[in-house]
This record gives sequence, structure tokens and C-alpha cells, in this order.
Amino acid sequence: MTPSIPPRRTWPAPVRALSHRNFQVYFLGQAVSTLGKWVQQVALSWLAYHLTGSASLLGLLAFLALAPQLLVGPVAGAWIDKHDKHRLLLIAQALLALQSFSLAVMTWAGWMDHFWLIVMASLLGILNAFETPLRQALIGSFVADPADLPNALALNAMLINAARFVGPPLAGALIAYSGEAVCFLLTSIAFLLLLFGLLKIKGTPSVRVTGKTGQMFREGLKYLWFTLDVRRLMLGVVMVNLMSSIYAVLLPVITRESYGGDAQTLGWLWGAAGAGAFVATLCLALGGTVSRLGRFIQGASVCCAFALLGLAFDVHFVGAITLLAVLGFGITANNVSTNMLLQSQAPSELRGRVIAFYIAMRFGFEAIGGLLAGLVAARWGAPATMGVAGVLLAGYLVFDRFYWSSRSGSSS
Repeated sequence: MTPSIPPRRTWPAPVRALSHRNFQVYFLGQAVSTLGKWVQQVALSWLAYHLTGSASLLGLLAFLALAPQLLVGPVAGAWIDKHDKHRLLLIAQALLALQSFSLAVMTWAGWMDHFWLIVMASLLGILNAFETPLRQALIGSFVADPADLPNALALNAMLINAARFVGPPLAGALIAYSGEAVCFLLTSIAFLLLLFGLLKIKGTPSVRVTGKTGQMFREGLKYLWFTLDVRRLMLGVVMVNLMSSIYAVLLPVITRESYGGDAQTLGWLWGAAGAGAFVATLCLALGGTVSRLGRFIQGASVCCAFALLGLAFDVHFVGAITLLAVLGFGITANNVSTNMLLQSQAPSELRGRVIAFYIAMRFGFEAIGGLLAGLVAARWGAPATMGVAGVLLAGYLVFDRFYWSSRSGSSS
């Protein structure tokens, strides 16, 4: 007589993906790793600004840390679909830990300058161009039931944005009392903890495809271009991140010039955006059904434009915190909802490439926006830069609404 398989323990619907053991292990490791990433990002921005006082350098560093997602990401997606994603992710985590440890040693020794800041940001960008799509593509293999994938993605995003809320204030306190080198060392340890967690996961092998990388790249691009709904989603990701994510580059400038603050002030401002982002992912985990995601994306984009326009004015510190929370909510709601739609609809054999293209658009255009924002802010100031971005994003939203309405009307 064949023994029956014990049923999986039922979890509440908003956290049902945690009923899968592999996702539980990943979730805990990712919690620590993501917190470390945010601590490192704040520490690196503050280190660069207090060493140089250059808004242009902040924009360049943000560009270098993210641009490889745009340049390498799509090809990386085609390449990783051919290989063992789990093993590649282990290698990527080990290299990220080594990069953070190198940052800690060089900062402690006083070796950091313009050149090394640029080198380390570039190295981080290249590693992230492979690690991010690998991690996203593997989430589906950590949940045995495909119906739980949207919830797993929402919980993963909620985790990332909870770290955005906690990480920056924590980084500000660590910088004030211990210095940036300690932040980088803790980030290195956090990456190692996720690495150990991944070693314990006994996942089902992810789908691997065969063929030339160039051909696979073209297949993914063809799917994105000729699937109209997907094309619209991608264009929305481009515009929201190009215009809205510039706040991350400008926050050190706003902290010092608008509010006369220090690293702890920067942490609170960054944490406000993280709080809004966390609320967005909580809403998606509780009620983010696929049928509602389209309306969620539209409302999120409006929130981004509104917050950017508000930050163009000389608002009180409390007002800035509120607007940054709205901005964090809008950016995250747009990005996570888009990711959920894309992964739910994409064929499994194309998922790695679709995710890679999404990540390329999301982080690549954030990089371009950050670079442009740093240059504009150096000439006209951070508030004016926010205002210009808000006007451009609002104009795009009007165009998007009327263009796609006319397309649907002409096809009916």
C-alpha cells in the first residue's frame, strides 16, 4: 500500500506562499540580504557626497550601479535560461559578499576616492545585472503550486520594501556611530547568510532551454514587442522609473541643502520612501489579484507624478517625508504590479528572458534618470529637477490614457 503524502499546512491567504518550505528558507535569507543592500546603498551615497560634495558624481554612481541592468540584463536573461540558475545564484551571492567586504576594507583604510568609488559602483552594477534576474526567475521554483507564484512575488516585494523602510534609518545610525566601513562589512555578512540559506534549499530544477543565446534573445524580444499588453506595461515601467526614481540620487543633496541635515536625516527621508513602498507591497499581498493589477498600476503612476510636483516646492520636512512616502508607494506599486502580471502571463520557457527585460527597463532607466538628474540638479537645483520630472511624467500619463483608448476603440 502506497503511503499517502501529508497535506501541506494551510497558511492564511495573504502569506500562503510561505507554506512552501523552500520559499520559507529563501524568504528568511532574502530578508537579511536585502536589509544589507539598503544599508550599503545609503552608506555608499553618503560616503561619496561627503567626500566630494558633487551631485554629478552621485548621479554617475547611481548610473554605473544600475546601467548594466539595461546593457547586460536582456542578454544575461537569455544566457541564464540555458544554465543551472540555482548554481549561478550561489556564485553571484559569493561575489556580492566579496565586493562588499572589499568596500569595507578600502573605506576603513582610507583608500576611497573618485576612482575607486566609480570602480566599485561599476562592479556592483555588473553583479546585480546577473543576480537580480536569477533571483527573480528562481522564485517560481521555490513554490510547488503555480497558483501561489503571484503571492510569492508580492511577499518578496514586501520584504524588499520593508528593508527600504528599516535599512536607511539603520544605515544613518550606523554611519553616525560607527562609520561607513561597518555598514559595508555588515552587508557582506548579510550576503553570506542568504548564500547559506540557498545551499539548504532542495528545489525542483528550473526549466532549462537549448539554443544559441542570440536566437533566444530575439525570441524574448519578439514576445515583448508583439504582445501589445506587455509592450504597454514595459513602456510604463520605463517612464515611471526614468522620472520618479531620481529621488534616490537627489536625497543627499536635499538632505544637506534644503534641511541642513546629516546622515541620520538622510536615513529618515529614505526610510519614508521605503515606508510608502512597504505599504504598496502590503496592499498587493492582501488584495493584489491579477484582475485588479491594471487599475493599481494606473493609480500608482498618478501618485508618482503628484509627489514629484509637490517636492518641487519648498515644503516643510514633514511634508517632504509625506510626499516621499507617496512617491515610494507609487514607484513600488507600479513596478511590483507589472512584475506580477508579466510573470503570471509569460510562458515558463520564456520567464527568465521576460524577467531580464523587465529588470533591464526598470533599473536601466532608473540609472539613466539618475545620471540626468545629477547633471540637471548641479545646474538648477534638486527641487527644480523634481518638478521637471513631475511635469514630464504627468504628460506621459495623459498621452498613455488617450493613445491606448484610441487603439482599443479602433480595434473594436
